[in-house]
Amino acid sequence: MKQRIEGVTPPYDPESERELRRWMPPGVTHEPLMLFKVLQRHPDLASRMRTLGAGLLVHGRLSDADRELVIARVAARCGCAYEWGVHMVAYAEASGLGQERIPLTVTGTPADPAWTPRQGALLTAVDELHDTARLSDDGWTALRAHLDELEALEFLVLAGWYRTIAYVANGLEIEQEPWARAFPEE
Repeated sequence: MKQRIEGVTPPYDPESERELRRWMPPGVTHEPLMLFKVLQRHPDLASRMRTLGAGLLVHGRLSDADRELVIARVAARCGCAYEWGVHMVAYAEASGLGQERIPLTVTGTPADPAWTPRQGALLTAVDELHDTARLSDDGWTALRAHLDELEALEFLVLAGWYRTIAYVANGLEIEQEPWARAFPEE
């Protein structure tokens, strides 16, 4: 499959260079992600997306571990190998997800004994939202047993945001980053 929209290419114009570097974590010297280079084709859209994405990723109320588990599960359920692979290299280990549980974000169930009750509630909520675009009363109650009101609201936005990212990456058939983790076989 060929990527449907090519990303901007070096040498970048000064504005694109500045904006692409804003997407990347401070101090990162490698090439910006292909997703960001594709979005930079539409600078106004990219700027609006970066604000929400950065806010959820860096300034959110959810713990790093909760955030990465939600992102991994959303990407997995959407079959988004691109976003899953990037996050599993860049954030999963540092967030404490652990090498043994990383593949379970794709192949496991919320009831898997590897997950804590909190993680199981997060996974169940992601799965319900993915399957029905709704959260049942039982799912909400289980989620709220572990998250306060503001965290629960942020969880919903985070899950929806990464579904949007999955739509973009999958819809454009964005090429996998060469260093990204391979998506496990289910």
